[in-house]
Amino acid sequence: MQNRFIDLYSDTKTRPSPGMRKAMAEAEVGDEQKFEDPTVERLRTRICELLGKEDSVFLPSGTMANQIAIRVHCRLGDEVIADRTAHIINAESGGPAANSGVMIRPVDGTHGVFTGDQLAAALRDPNVRNAPRSRLVSVENTSNGGFGTVWPIATLRGVTRVAHAAGLALHMDGARLANACVKSGTLPDDYAACVDSLWLDYTKGLGAPVGASLAGSKDFIKEAWRQKQMLGGSMRQSGVIAAAALWALEHNWNRLAEDHDNARRLAEGIANIKGLEIDAPRMETNLVFFEVKKPGWTAPKLVDACKKRGVGLGAGTATRIRAVTHLDVTRSDIDTALAVINDVLAA
Repeated sequence: MQNRFIDLYSDTKTRPSPGMRKAMAEAEVGDEQKFEDPTVERLRTRICELLGKEDSVFLPSGTMANQIAIRVHCRLGDEVIADRTAHIINAESGGPAANSGVMIRPVDGTHGVFTGDQLAAALRDPNVRNAPRSRLVSVENTSNGGFGTVWPIATLRGVTRVAHAAGLALHMDGARLANACVKSGTLPDDYAACVDSLWLDYTKGLGAPVGASLAGSKDFIKEAWRQKQMLGGSMRQSGVIAAAALWALEHNWNRLAEDHDNARRLAEGIANIKGLEIDAPRMETNLVFFEVKKPGWTAPKLVDACKKRGVGLGAGTATRIRAVTHLDVTRSDIDTALAVINDVLAA
């Protein structure tokens, strides 16, 4: 057992740093719903500057941001086009159907990224009234189910051209947008310029405990506030958590490169462990996926064995494991985790 548990289950496992806690404790607060919380208002302004959008709204979670965006953009019976690995398909409890009454048309992209041509092929003919109406395109950057793949800006612009030419809105799930920007060198507002709405998460690599910001046009955000109220997302003195988000933007953005370096070290180390299989160069950012191939072993079995030795991992399928680096994981932790995984399989 390690002296300290090394939690690679997810980057949602990050904990507020002392500086972040201090900022939270000292935050000015007010009634968020009446635009009287000065810290929330500073965050809303900061996000508009960062993403080049007219307005933004602070929300409890990124999943709520996705659900609100779908509700605003779509009508009952409409169709959302997304990659088959998308979070809105696989990890939001059927929210698009339950909350918005929409269908989702999956596209078979490459590691979560699809092209303008693939989008064009997926579009419904608006003149065929017995088919769903294509209304919204959703992209996820980075793609969680696509091994943390970053959307190339040129590919995204191609998707944007097709979507807008067909009269569709475009939404970005930006759960790990900061990782995509740091890895690719693409500015956040360049990504944002390609889409009609997007959100940025604070609770993953950026290390805050709560929250996401959804951004778009003034009209879009005006309606998003109504949906926020309807879904139970309205808050009061939320400057306490908005302060953590502001701290994260100021202090934890550029350091994401460390997480990417640690993930590469982890992937390359896993490639050298007998009984495991990984496409190490495929792992671009902080997500590392690998397969358990050793006879008699499954992903859940390996996860349980490593947990007993002080290393947390996540089993996605019977054979696939996901490990995620973040600000609470050091380079030394990566080496320790690799040693534990190797020892467990060798034993």
